[in-house]
Amino acid sequence: MISVLSVFNGFNKYQFDILTGFDPHIRIDPDSGNSMTDFQGVLNKTGNISNIKAIAPFTMNKGIISSKKNSVVAFIKGVDESKIEGLSDIKEKTFLGDFEFKDSDETGGIILGGSLAMRLDVKLRDTISVMSPVGMERALTQIVTPKTMKFVIRGLYDSQNKEYNRYYSYISMPKSQSLFEMGKNVTGVEMRLDDISSSDAVKDDLEKSLGNGYKVSTWYNLHEELYSVMKLERKSAFIILSLIIAVATLSIVGSLTMTVIEKRRDIGILKAMGTQNSSIVKIFMFEGVLIGIYGTVFGCLLGFAVCMAQIKLKMFPLDSNIYSIDALPIDLRYADFIYVSLCAMFLAVTASLYPALRAAKEEPIDAIRWE
Repeated sequence: MISVLSVFNGFNKYQFDILTGFDPHIRIDPDSGNSMTDFQGVLNKTGNISNIKAIAPFTMNKGIISSKKNSVVAFIKGVDESKIEGLSDIKEKTFLGDFEFKDSDETGGIILGGSLAMRLDVKLRDTISVMSPVGMERALTQIVTPKTMKFVIRGLYDSQNKEYNRYYSYISMPKSQSLFEMGKNVTGVEMRLDDISSSDAVKDDLEKSLGNGYKVSTWYNLHEELYSVMKLERKSAFIILSLIIAVATLSIVGSLTMTVIEKRRDIGILKAMGTQNSSIVKIFMFEGVLIGIYGTVFGCLLGFAVCMAQIKLKMFPLDSNIYSIDALPIDLRYADFIYVSLCAMFLAVTASLYPALRAAKEEPIDAIRWE
């Protein structure tokens, strides 16, 4: 159970690190779904809230990125280059070029995911076009020319997340506002905290400070369905494995029952000498508890050894062409050892109860009649 739960923890932590490495800890969006017109006022209202490590506005729009060979619909995120390092790990994940836009009047800089660059069949320093859908709703009544800007690919990143790599690109905030005709408006404000575990508390403070008209989302809310599924999978695995342990504890029932049969004469003599039924129960319960303790300690040590061997030796590798990690991830947690030990001990004690009660019901005359 410890080994399997550690693998679940490893995958969950791996996915969590990827998502929180690119997503903000908290995001503020307009409740109406439109762009945010007074983001500076929002920034001012967050000034009295502690734990905020970095904060900055952003824009998020869909556009068409075109190269000489292909065109792809992708998300175009406008960010503040000077603050992005405090809000995301994107700079660290840029494996070709640098996360620098170096905008000019004629062109802007753009950072693409590695998979998105492959779909466009482009490389570093190539020039591509980004087309905005703004105004296209007027195409039914008049001739509309889509707004297009030229961008130079300044860097390629690998987030280890296929969706991000395939569909997300980054440009500077001014270029994004100009391309999508947003004026001085932004899509929202995102922030990172000193301690991600305080996200819910900071969310409550922000909702009180901002009032109506804004939607505050934590890192959990941004991918709530995924995190819920991961929690459900882990709980399901714990329950299923507990049932397997419950089946294994039947061996304790069998072992103690055989002991009761073998020690029937001794039980009869003890009861004939005046031993109380409660004392007989305690004797066999104590034996069951000892079995549970030995089995639990040995199982925990074995589970720990297997996990450490996987961490150090990578005994169960994964295909690097399919997965972005080279072996099954392991994340050992003290809580797992505690919960698994308590579960195992509870089942061991419960399994000892029937043989102990059976021993206490032995009649001394019947037990020693033929002895």
